[in-house]
Amino acid sequence: MPRSGSWAAIANVPAVSDYQTLSFEQSGPIARIVLDRPDAANGMNDDMTAELAQVAQRCDVGEIKAVVLTGAGRFFCAGGDLKAMAASPLGPGPFVKGIADDLHRAISTLAQMDAVLITAVNGVAAGAGFSLAVAGDLVLAADNASFTMAYTKAGLSPDGGASYYLPRIIGVRRTQELMLTNRTLKAPEAADWGLVTEVVPAAELEARAQALAEQIASGAKGSSGAVKKLLLATFGSGLEEQMNLEARLIGECADSADGREGIDAFLNKRAPEFS
Repeated sequence: MPRSGSWAAIANVPAVSDYQTLSFEQSGPIARIVLDRPDAANGMNDDMTAELAQVAQRCDVGEIKAVVLTGAGRFFCAGGDLKAMAASPLGPGPFVKGIADDLHRAISTLAQMDAVLITAVNGVAAGAGFSLAVAGDLVLAADNASFTMAYTKAGLSPDGGASYYLPRIIGVRRTQELMLTNRTLKAPEAADWGLVTEVVPAAELEARAQALAEQIASGAKGSSGAVKKLLLATFGSGLEEQMNLEARLIGECADSADGREGIDAFLNKRAPEFS
């Protein structure tokens, strides 16, 4: 598989034309989702969140090991589409609730799937875009990216799992500051706070995301999935409960085809060939 270049060129499954607000590509064990409403700053309307929930399900399949999620144009995602909220015949409350429900289904699926989610933040991540960005298992940010909650500016409250992820990643005090003051973090500061895994030059973001996805895809999917399960459980478990989960999952990994291959490769001093 090539190390860089256009995703369209390397994908063996073309973008799905049925999607109106995003694109989906799969190349072997790697999938890519692009939020694709650049004229609306990739703002989330009811179509986008419904399609995101659908495409998340497409990623939760056996052959996919890594998923890259990014945005088209200058923005990663500017959050909810306020124009769509104001114009909805349902009224803003029911409309926003529906958007949040679909977004939460998508995030839940992406969090619980065994494949590793890499978010490649190519520009502004605001509101639900911020929430979605930090839901990644690995978060890459272009050096010109920025992060802001922005909810209270519009008289709204956070969604997209922000109130779950942020206190766990950066602590309650910093979360309070971001949510109540709408402070904007530039990419280097977001990395210093622990929100971002790595900051890369904007021109190199796509290639770095591809290289990282290939690295993940060369590994054992069961191992990655076990890591995700352990970390999702850790803050809700006591020590004994967490260690019981660790014992169960490492036993399952060791008994799998990839686990047997990894052990044999280590003992015979060769590179493993995971399924």
